[in-house]
Amino acid sequence: MESQSKLQEKEVVSVNKPRQTKSSIRTSNRKKWKKVVIFTLFVGPVLLAFSMIVLYPFLSGVYYAFTNWNGVTGNIEWVGLDNFKYLLFEDKQFHASFILTAKYTVVAILLTNVVGFGLALLVTQMLKTRNILRTVFFLPNLIGGLLLGFVWQFIFIRGFSSIGQLTGWSLFELPWLGDANTAFWGIVIVSVWQGAGYIMIIYVAALQNVPQELLEAAKIDGANRWQTLRHITLPMVAPAVTICLFLTISSSFKIFDVNLSLTNGGPFKSTEMLALNIYTEAFVNNRYGIGEAKALIFFLIVAGITTLQVMYTKKKEVES
Repeated sequence: MESQSKLQEKEVVSVNKPRQTKSSIRTSNRKKWKKVVIFTLFVGPVLLAFSMIVLYPFLSGVYYAFTNWNGVTGNIEWVGLDNFKYLLFEDKQFHASFILTAKYTVVAILLTNVVGFGLALLVTQMLKTRNILRTVFFLPNLIGGLLLGFVWQFIFIRGFSSIGQLTGWSLFELPWLGDANTAFWGIVIVSVWQGAGYIMIIYVAALQNVPQELLEAAKIDGANRWQTLRHITLPMVAPAVTICLFLTISSSFKIFDVNLSLTNGGPFKSTEMLALNIYTEAFVNNRYGIGEAKALIFFLIVAGITTLQVMYTKKKEVES
């Protein structure tokens, strides 16, 4: 009896279930194909361009990192991990460039974000010239890195020398690009001067979204400016801090054009950053395989550091 009742239930369900006709099946298939065609038309060109410009060069670079190719001839010899062993245990200039780049990155991140946030606080005040100031502070970011480096090279060599002769101040009489320490700080000054305006724009957008009710309530409760900034403003702009840290970390590690045009790694390679070291290895020394090995290590380090930074700051956003 139970088996007969189950069979009857199945028959009722099968009878009540709508049957798809051939025309409905064709219509659904046409809709699916239409979606596929539309998706391909919109995404296909972008995916093709990404594959040709980014994906293929990256994968070919990974392959060349395990060869001793000189970048010119067709003779490509597979050497396995020999390039990486050479970089880790023998290439002292690579080690020095990496340490210098890490030092520069820490200094540039701190100064760029502090200066950018300070400028953002300034131009969000009720000043008549705040729009003009925003434009002036952002303009250096529009100048190309190579041109910027040559302009500042003239300022450091000729401009500071003239000011030093007129004023007698020892600060302007220093060999700014002729000494390792001062040349390092010269690169920092130019980079912060160029990048702070861009970071300022991001912080300005975040500061403008801070609710004025909170600031007014803190003022009524007797909080001073520092307490308001620390306990209200900074937690509210935490997402902007995450973005700015990510941008400054990646750009500081990848600095190349300012380093090339301002000092070209001198004096005696004392200011040769990692990107310039990779360029010199691959295209000047014609050791493309070793250059690609350096670039691969460089990519993994930057990707790892930026990923950890985003995860940490995102966690702080949630906690705040």
